[in-house]
Amino acid sequence: MLSNLSLRGWWARNALLTLLLISLTGCSSVAVWLGLRIRLDSIPVTAVSASMVAKRGTAVVTALGPGQSARLVLVASTADGKQYPTVGAGKGKVAFNNYTIDATIVQVSKRGVVSLSADPRASEGKTPHLHITTLAHPGVTADLDIPLAYDFAFVADYNGASGANGFDGLAGSDGSAGSDGSLPMTDPTTGATGTMGPGGNGSDGGNGTDGSDGQDGSPGGNVHAWVRLESGAKPLLQIKVTAGARTSFYIVDPNGGSLKILANGGAGGRGGTGGAAGRGGSGGNGFPPGFSGTDGLAGSDGRAGNDGAAGTITLSVDPAAQPFLKTITWSNVGGRGAGPAPTISVEPVPPLW
Repeated sequence: MLSNLSLRGWWARNALLTLLLISLTGCSSVAVWLGLRIRLDSIPVTAVSASMVAKRGTAVVTALGPGQSARLVLVASTADGKQYPTVGAGKGKVAFNNYTIDATIVQVSKRGVVSLSADPRASEGKTPHLHITTLAHPGVTADLDIPLAYDFAFVADYNGASGANGFDGLAGSDGSAGSDGSLPMTDPTTGATGTMGPGGNGSDGGNGTDGSDGQDGSPGGNVHAWVRLESGAKPLLQIKVTAGARTSFYIVDPNGGSLKILANGGAGGRGGTGGAAGRGGSGGNGFPPGFSGTDGLAGSDGRAGNDGAAGTITLSVDPAAQPFLKTITWSNVGGRGAGPAPTISVEPVPPLW
């Protein structure tokens, strides 16, 4: 009979083997055989529904904004009311490879994550759509329209890059122990035992090397943003933001949405830690005993890099968009404190795309 310890080891090995098989085969016959997955091939599915929930939690998501994503939940149903939800957010056992998902405007990953491009030009004026077909039951389908929303807190990040951290110093090597003194000799005539020879001295420990300095953070971007009001019954801000060769586009609903422009200097890198001192070797045994070596010196820590300089922010705002300027906030702080206040010009701004 197996002992409790042996039984626990048996279960642990088999659990590890099971997880390894699942990771290698995915939703294969092994996972189905183990009861961890369900195939819809032998289930008389009569309907399927589709919905989305938040990336974290279970809050229902009814619309997506540019750059947003959500988790898809599919639920297959039978005529007698039994339901078979998908894995992941659905907390079921049906893998997404039981379905084909034709997506328009949005992208859907193999794990059911629905995402919309961060560039609003790719989706403006369109309705993202999913058409779901049950592989084992081609006549059982579902459709999901995904409305667009722009009342999110968008961020235009043009912060400088952080400086690289310094390398840590190397520890000093420990000194070697001194050799023991020679064994005492016995006088063959008298039988008297002499004294042990002197012990050798231990060698000194090596010094740790210094840590290197962290690199300076790079400066924040010199940002220029153009803001105009889109034509339409609902006020929406059309915004273009550039700094150097990089350009970003946004549509912001001033009723609940916002845009924060960041042009902060990058943080300086951490200085490397100095290497630890090597320990002196112990003296050898003997008469007299050897002296222990002295410990080495620890290396010095490197200096932290300086934070990068703050960037600049310029706003060109169309007169029609000026009443909604509070929708836009900014931050441009650097190693020497706050950067210059943004320059705001109210002037005609043509369509930005």
